[in-house]
Amino acid sequence: MRTLIQAFKTKELRKKILFVFFIIIIYRIGSFIPTPGVDYKVVQQCVASSSSEDFVGLVNLFSGGALLQLSIFALGVMPYITASIVVQLLRVVIPRFEALHKEGQSGEAKLTQYTRYLTIGLALLQSTTILVTARSGALFNYSCSQVIPDGSVWNLVVMVLIMTGGTGLIMWMAELITDKGIGQGMSILIFMSICSGFLPQLWTIGWGTNGTDGNWLKFGIVVGVLLVIFVFVDFVELCQRRIPVQYTRRMIGRKMYGGSSTYLPLKINMSGVIPPIFASSILAIPTLLAQFGNSEQSWVVWIENNLASTTSVWYIGLYALMIVFFCFFYTSITFNPDETADNMKQYGGFIPGIRAGRATSAYLSYVMNRLNTVGAVYLLFVALIPTVLIMALQINSQLPFGGTTILIIAGVGLDTLRQAKAQTEQFQYAGFLFEDNAKASEK
Repeated sequence: MRTLIQAFKTKELRKKILFVFFIIIIYRIGSFIPTPGVDYKVVQQCVASSSSEDFVGLVNLFSGGALLQLSIFALGVMPYITASIVVQLLRVVIPRFEALHKEGQSGEAKLTQYTRYLTIGLALLQSTTILVTARSGALFNYSCSQVIPDGSVWNLVVMVLIMTGGTGLIMWMAELITDKGIGQGMSILIFMSICSGFLPQLWTIGWGTNGTDGNWLKFGIVVGVLLVIFVFVDFVELCQRRIPVQYTRRMIGRKMYGGSSTYLPLKINMSGVIPPIFASSILAIPTLLAQFGNSEQSWVVWIENNLASTTSVWYIGLYALMIVFFCFFYTSITFNPDETADNMKQYGGFIPGIRAGRATSAYLSYVMNRLNTVGAVYLLFVALIPTVLIMALQINSQLPFGGTTILIIAGVGLDTLRQAKAQTEQFQYAGFLFEDNAKASEK
C-alpha cells in the first residue's frame, strides 16, 4: 500500500497507473460485448444453468467469463499464452529459434513476432472450435441449444474473424501496458480476468443464494486458508539459492576489467505456473472428448467417474505426476546449465571451489535438480489445497480459487508491486541528491 501511495504522488507513475486502469476498463467492457450472430438472452440462460469444470472452464477462467458468454474477447489471453509456450518449446527442436534466442534483443524481437503470428493462427483455430461446439450444444454440456440461430457458413466466418480480431486487440493492449504502463501487460490482464470472478464466488460461499443457503463458517475458513496460502506463496517465490560467482581480472588494452564478486540467483520455483496449467489442460481433454461420445459407452463412463471429478483418486494421482514431470521438463528448457557455464567461462567467471566448464555445468545441474524437487513439492502443496478443501468442507464448485489461480494472483501481484517500487525509487533519487546538495551548501 505504501508503494502505491508513493507511486500516485509521482506524476509520471500516476499517468502510467491511470493508463493501465484505462486499458483494463476497455478489456472488461469487451468481455461483455456479445459477438454478432449470438443470441445473448439464450447465452445468459445457458451460463446460469451449466457449470464447466473441464478445459472449457479453464479457458473461461483466463478469459474472465467471456468465453461462455461468447463475447468478442471470448478467447481471452489463452492463444497468446499457448503461442508463447510453444515458441519456447520449439527452441529445443528448431536450431533457428535457439540461434535467435542467443542473439539478444534483436533475436528476441524476432521470436516475439513469430509468437504474434502463431497467436493469430491459434485464435482462428480456437474460435472455430468454440463456435462449432456452441452450435452443437457441447459447449454448455448439452444443457441448451440454439445459441447461434444462423448457422450459415458466412455468419460463422464473420464470427470467427471478429473473435480473432478481439484476440489481436487484447495482444496489442497487453503490449501497450508493458511499454507505457507498469508491469507485464499479459500477466496483468490474466490477473484481472481471474479476479473478476474471484470475489463474487468467494462472497457466494457466505451469502449463498439471496442470503438463504450460505455458510459464514465455511466462508471464514476459506478466507483464512487463502490468506495463509498467499503469504506462503509470496515467501517461496521470493526465495533464492544464490550461487557465488567470482570474475577474474582481465587486461583489455590499457584498462583492467573484472575482479568482482557476484552471485547467480536461482529460484525455487523456476517453472512458475506452467506445470499446473499444463496438467489441468491435459487432464481436461479426455473429459472434453467424452462429451462427444455416447454416455453408455464404457470409456465414456470411466472418464466421467475417474477424470471428470477433481476429487477422484485417478485425477489426483495423474495431476500430481504431471505437475512433477512438467516442473522438471519446463525448467530444463528455460534454464540450460551448459549455456550458463559457457557464458561464465567466456567472461572469466567461476564458482569458488568448482572448475570452469564441464564441472560448473554438472554442479549447476545438481543444484537445479535439488531445487526442482523442492519446487515440485511446493507446487503439489499449493495445487492440491483446493481439492482438500472441497473434500473437507463439501463446497464442490463453489470454491473460488484453485492452485493455478493462487499462483497467478500472488505471482503477478508481487511482480507488479516490485516493478512499481523500483520505478518509484528511480524517481526519488533526484530528491535525495537535491537534499544532499542543500545540506552541503548549508554547511
